[in-house]
Amino acid sequence: MLREFVPASEKLPVDRAWSMSIVIKSFKGRKDVEVHLFRPEWDCLEEDSFDWNDILGDPMHPDMDADMGSGRKLVMESFTPDERDMVAAYFEERYAGKLAAIRACPIDFPVPLGIPALCDLEEGKDMGFVLFDRIPNYALPFPVRGFFDLSQHAPIVEVEEGS
Repeated sequence: MLREFVPASEKLPVDRAWSMSIVIKSFKGRKDVEVHLFRPEWDCLEEDSFDWNDILGDPMHPDMDADMGSGRKLVMESFTPDERDMVAAYFEERYAGKLAAIRACPIDFPVPLGIPALCDLEEGKDMGFVLFDRIPNYALPFPVRGFFDLSQHAPIVEVEEGS
């Protein structure tokens, strides 16, 4: 399994700054499905303790309404270095034979407004969530969910034309 952790290139304004994903070898009839991991719940006291003026940036597009709520959620659903390491160790042990990769990198600061938080995305025909914390024998001290988009991944078995 590939373990790719990109170090921060500069001092991060907060510890809660790590984005993570896993690549599942075979999932729902698709191969090498990337699943973006996130924390669906967080401590409001921690959120209130941040200086959001240093963390959030300008809107992605000048004509865009500035939605600070989504930017705040994007940070809060990210992982601290300790959480990142716990998640990586847990997934490497629990899902070793099923994963092709586990990746982590810092999010970009200041966080541009307008990027949707993973917890705000909606399920659809090809998009959905893996509720890892609801799988029996889940062992992490905080919930972890994963977002996937099957339309971005090739089927395991190609359908022959004319069949």
